[in-house]
Amino acid sequence: MTLGLVASAAAIARGEMSSRMAVEATLRRIDAIDGKLGAFLFVDRDAALATAEECDRERAAGRSRGALHGVPIAYKDIFRRAGYRATAGTIPPDAVANETAHVLEKLIDAGAVLIGALNMDELAAGGTGINEHYRRCANPYALDHIAGGSSSGSAASVAAGLVPASLGSDAGGSIRLPAAFCGVVGLKPTYGRISRHATLARSWSMDSTGPLARDAADCALLLSVVAGRDARDPTTADIPVLDYGAVLAARTDLRGMKIGLALQGPYAEIDDETRAAIANACDALRESGAALVPVEIPDVATLNDLQQVLVKCEAAALHGKRLREDPDGIGFSARSVIQEGLLIPATRYIEALALRGPLLEAHVAALYRGTADIVLAPVIPGPAPSVAAMATDDFGAVETMFTRTARFTRAANYLGTPAISVPCGLSRAGLPLAFQFMGPPFAEAMLLAAANVYQRATGLLPPLNS
Repeated sequence: MTLGLVASAAAIARGEMSSRMAVEATLRRIDAIDGKLGAFLFVDRDAALATAEECDRERAAGRSRGALHGVPIAYKDIFRRAGYRATAGTIPPDAVANETAHVLEKLIDAGAVLIGALNMDELAAGGTGINEHYRRCANPYALDHIAGGSSSGSAASVAAGLVPASLGSDAGGSIRLPAAFCGVVGLKPTYGRISRHATLARSWSMDSTGPLARDAADCALLLSVVAGRDARDPTTADIPVLDYGAVLAARTDLRGMKIGLALQGPYAEIDDETRAAIANACDALRESGAALVPVEIPDVATLNDLQQVLVKCEAAALHGKRLREDPDGIGFSARSVIQEGLLIPATRYIEALALRGPLLEAHVAALYRGTADIVLAPVIPGPAPSVAAMATDDFGAVETMFTRTARFTRAANYLGTPAISVPCGLSRAGLPLAFQFMGPPFAEAMLLAAANVYQRATGLLPPLNS
């Protein structure tokens, strides 16, 4: 598969390519590459080919299922699918599901062909793509470097051109970090923008499902398909879903948009190559008509700490029975992270929940009420580290590396606000660099539009890596 999501859907709609051709090309590329990449945990070969043939018959009869008719898509193995097991990267996997996750239902209704389930850090409790039970998901730009996590396969599969787009989940950076390390676009939407029905949870108060793709336009199409109110998930917002693709098509520049530039405090702690790449990105945004103003994101350390309280307590509650009865069945890395939640007092967890509303109000007031429309900030401090750097027995050193990386992403999860990781070039060693746009609740259209204009102005669309 060498086309993006929008291009693939258009080619199939015009009859320039059949769905069977698209799926067969995807399967051939998976066969050729994924043995060394490790992006997939399960490839649903026979069902995908059968669905593609159905799509082609319907197209020949003049019928279309929807915006993704006949297009292959893959998903993080955290979404239940009736008749299948979801592993969540652990052993034993979830029982055979009798229901399908809302987002997969939406993909199927739109005509997508589900290719299979993607690799991830165990129980979404990690950020490397190193899975102790299955196999490591490598970085397509350098196989001896990490892909990031926990949506490692979701990012690597798109970066390697195995599929045009994928779905991941994000409770502390798990879409944006692998997207940044693998050089693709990854959107963490507003909490409640996309249903989590029949999705295996990491943190019920922060989990966000989102798209990963080669560019913002592809993310926009996928978001339009899967977003919206779902009565089975009471946390979803009853807010109309925009045609995000149309929003992007209508905006060819950024005139009138104010972008806050957050390079102070912890966001100043980036390497020289990342700093230079972000400076170049700022120049391109100014040339596209945006006004850039310096801003300081308030209470970042507090927001990060409170995010950790919520995610660790909730993960410990979700997996507490298994921790008690079969602790060795969970890999060392995931177990070490989850067990920390058992040590946090209930009063601290309640405090983290209670502070969320006031801190969100203060955050929006400080940044978005007259100061800026969206904010640009680092998403990673530098390129993906090597596997060797993560292989130390010093757990404290690895935890410090995680903390150093995730300190740019966790605040948006605690606040429930949207953020999108955008590639902005390569390091001297050939590894992806990136930044993120962040915004107030339900500002996905602005984030996608800014990312799209930037990508079109610079031509910095990621190559297909193998």
